[in-house]
Amino acid sequence: MAKSKRKRVPKTVLKLPDLEQSKSAVLNSLTSASSKRSYDHAIRDWYCSEPRLAFNRTVVTRYRIALEQHPYAPSTINLRLAAIRRLAYEASDCGLSSPDLAAGIRRVRASGGWECVSGIG
Repeated sequence: MAKSKRKRVPKTVLKLPDLEQSKSAVLNSLTSASSKRSYDHAIRDWYCSEPRLAFNRTVVTRYRIALEQHPYAPSTINLRLAAIRRLAYEASDCGLSSPDLAAGIRRVRASGGWECVSGIG
C-alpha cells in the first residue's frame, strides 16, 4: 500500500518555539546593531504584553491599542508594530504560518496616521 503524501498546511496558531525561530530569523536579517536591539526589545515586549494564545490581526490590533494607551511617541509605536509585522512575515517565509496571516497583520493600521508599509527596518 502506498503512503499518501500529506500537504503541509501552515499553522494558524503559533507556539512559542515557532515564534522564537521567527524572532531569530528577524534579528539575523538585520544588519544594524541598533535595529537588532530595537526589534528584540519590541518583540520581547509583545511576548510579555499578554499570554500569546494566537498570533493574528486581532491580537496585534489589541497590542497597538495597548501601546497607544501609554505615553509612547507614534514613532515608538510604529517601530514596535514594524517588528511584529516582520515577525509575521518571517513566520510565513519559514512555513510556520500562512501568508494570509502575515498579510492580515501587515494591515494593522499604524499609530498617529503613519503607515509603515513594509514593516522592515
